[in-house]
Amino acid sequence: MADGLKKIDLTVEDPPQKEIAVKKPRKFYWSVIGVPLAVLLLVAVVVGILLLPFGGIVQSAKTVMGSGRELGTAAKNQDLEKAKTALSQTRNDLTKLRDEYGKVLYLKYVPFLGAYIRDGEHLVNAGFGALEATQKAIEALEPNADLLGLKGTSTFVAGSADDRIQTAVKTMTALTPKINDMAIAVDRVRSEVDAIDPDRYPKSIGKTLVRERIESAKDVVDNAANLFVNAQPLLINLPKLLGDPKEKRYLVLFQNDKELRATGGFITAYAQFRFVRGKAILEKADDIYALDASRKKTTPAPREILTFHKGVYNFNIRDSNLSPDFKESMRTFESLYESASGAEPIDGIWAVDTHVLVEALRILGSMNVYGREFSADIDKRCDCPKAVYELEDYSTRPVGYVREARKDIIGVLLQSILQKALGVSPSQYWGRLFQMVIAEINEKHVIAYFHDPDAQKAAESFNLAGRIMTASETATLLTYQEGQGWDYLHVNNSNMAGAKANMFVNSKVTKDVTVGGDGVLTTKLTIEYKNPYPGSDCGLESGGLCLNAPLRNWVRVYVPVQSTLVESKGVASPKDGKPVSMDTYESLGKTVFEGFMIVNPLGTARLDLTYTSKISSSDRKYRLLIQKQPGTDKEEYTIKLNGRERKKFPLQTDTELVL
Repeated sequence: MADGLKKIDLTVEDPPQKEIAVKKPRKFYWSVIGVPLAVLLLVAVVVGILLLPFGGIVQSAKTVMGSGRELGTAAKNQDLEKAKTALSQTRNDLTKLRDEYGKVLYLKYVPFLGAYIRDGEHLVNAGFGALEATQKAIEALEPNADLLGLKGTSTFVAGSADDRIQTAVKTMTALTPKINDMAIAVDRVRSEVDAIDPDRYPKSIGKTLVRERIESAKDVVDNAANLFVNAQPLLINLPKLLGDPKEKRYLVLFQNDKELRATGGFITAYAQFRFVRGKAILEKADDIYALDASRKKTTPAPREILTFHKGVYNFNIRDSNLSPDFKESMRTFESLYESASGAEPIDGIWAVDTHVLVEALRILGSMNVYGREFSADIDKRCDCPKAVYELEDYSTRPVGYVREARKDIIGVLLQSILQKALGVSPSQYWGRLFQMVIAEINEKHVIAYFHDPDAQKAAESFNLAGRIMTASETATLLTYQEGQGWDYLHVNNSNMAGAKANMFVNSKVTKDVTVGGDGVLTTKLTIEYKNPYPGSDCGLESGGLCLNAPLRNWVRVYVPVQSTLVESKGVASPKDGKPVSMDTYESLGKTVFEGFMIVNPLGTARLDLTYTSKISSSDRKYRLLIQKQPGTDKEEYTIKLNGRERKKFPLQTDTELVL
C-alpha cells in the first residue's frame, strides 16, 4: 500500500466461534458477465465479418493509388509510352478494387451506413470514367505525339517543320470524335462525383481537412467537364482557323500591358499574317503610329478620349480599344482601320501582350534583333524582364535621328520566335509551348476576334474572345447565369498618358459583401494602388527613358445591372483634380461606376465605393463571378462575406466563387 493510506478490510466475518473459523470463498456468478460477454463475442464476430472485406478494400485502394501516381507522373513528364503502361496497370488494380468493394455493397441499404457505402461505389465508378477519358486522350494524342512534343513512338517526324505543321492541321479533324468521347467519359465522372454530398462528412479529422478536399475535388471535375465541352467548338473550327482548306489573313496586335488599356494594353504595333494550311506567312509589320499616319481622313475623338486623355482631340486607331469587351473594341478598330492606306480584308484579329513574349523567351531562350538581346531575365534598370526594357528603350527613348527599323521590330521579333520554335525538333519546344499558349489564353494574355460566326462562337466558348460575360452570348462559358443568383465584378483600369507606369504600379481589391434578408447585397469595394518606385527622367532634352511617371488612371467598375451607387471616395476630376463622385451608367449589360485618379511615383491612391445590388438566391449560397482584365497579372483579391474574410487569392483567370 502507498504510504499514508490505511488498508480497509471489507471481509464480512462470521460471529465469533470457539474454534478458529475458516473463511469460505465467495461464490462467483458467471451469469453476471456471461450475457454481456456473449453479446460482445457476437458483436466481435459480426464486426469481424464486416471488417474482413474492408481490409481487402483498403489494401486494394492503396494499390490503385500507387499505380495512379505512376500514371500521373508519366502524364506530368509527357511520356506517352509510360502513360499507356501505367494506364493498363491502374485499370487492372481498379478492377480488383471493384471486386473487393462488391463484397460490402449489400450494406448500402443499411440506414446511415448505406450513404457512405454508396459514396464509395460512386468513387469507384468515377475512377473507371476517368480511366476511360485518359484512354481516349492517349488515343487522340498518340498520332500527333511528335507535334505536341510528347515522348513515345510516332510516325509524325518526316519533312520540314512547315510540312509537319500542315500535316498536323489535316489530322486535327480526326481528334474531334476522340474529344467527344472524352467529354462523355468526363461527364460520367462528373455525374458520379456530383452524387456525393460533402456535408455528410466532417470538416476535418485531426489536422486533415476532409469536407474541403471533397468540395475541391468536385470543383476540379466540374471544371474539367466544362473544359471538354467548351473546347469542342474550337477544335472543330481549328483547321479552318489555320487556313485549311481556304487561307486566312489575320492582324496580330501587340498590346503593351505596361501602358494598360481596356483590352490589355496600348496598341503599339501590328503584324499581318497569312495562314495557308497551318503555315504562317508574315506579310507586313508596322508601328501603330505609321498606320494612323496613313489614314485618309480624321475622326473626332469620342467622349472617353476627350474626358480622360491628355491633349488628344482626334480618334486614332491606337486608342480604339476603349471597350473592355474585345469584340466591341475590335469593331471600333476596324471602322478606323478601313480608312488606312493599304488596308486589306482580314478574317480576324489576334492580340498578345508582353507576358506572352516573355513566356515564349523563357522557353526558347534569348534572341538578338537589331543588335539587341531580348530575354526573360530580369533587368535591374526597371526590375522587369530584359525583353520588356529593350522594347521600351528601342521604341520609346527619344533620339536625334530617324529610327527606320522601329516600325517592324515587333513583327521581326515575332517572326524570329516562330522560326526558332518551328525550326527544331518538336520534342524540344512544342510541348512546353503548347502548354504555355493554353495558359496564356486562360489568363487573357492572348485574345481573338473572328468574322466567321462559328469561329467567334468557338473562341467565346473557350474564353479566348475577351468578352464581358452576359447571359445572351457567353453564359455557356462557366456556370455563371446572369440574374440567377450571381454577383459580378470586373475592374477595368486604363492608362491615359501616364507613360509606362503600369510596370511599377500594383493594386489590391477588397470586396466586402453584406447579404440582407431581402436579397439585397451591400458591397463595400476598396481598390488600393501603390507605386513603390521613383519617377523616371522624362525630359526630352536629356534623352531619358520615360517609364515611371504619374499614372493617369481611368477606372471603371462593372457590377450587376441595376446596381445603385451609395457612396464613392478617391476619384477626382480629370480637368482640375478636385474630388468628385463616380459617374453611373449602363453598358454591356452591366451597371458601370466610372472615375479618374492619379497614382504618383513613390505614392499611393485608394478608391472606396459602396453600392447595392438585388440578387435572388434560392439556396442561401453566395455566388460571385470575377472577370479579369486582359493584360493584368496576379492582382490580389480579398473577398469578405458579412464582414468575415472568406477568400484571398491572386486573380489570374476569370474566377467563380460559391460561398
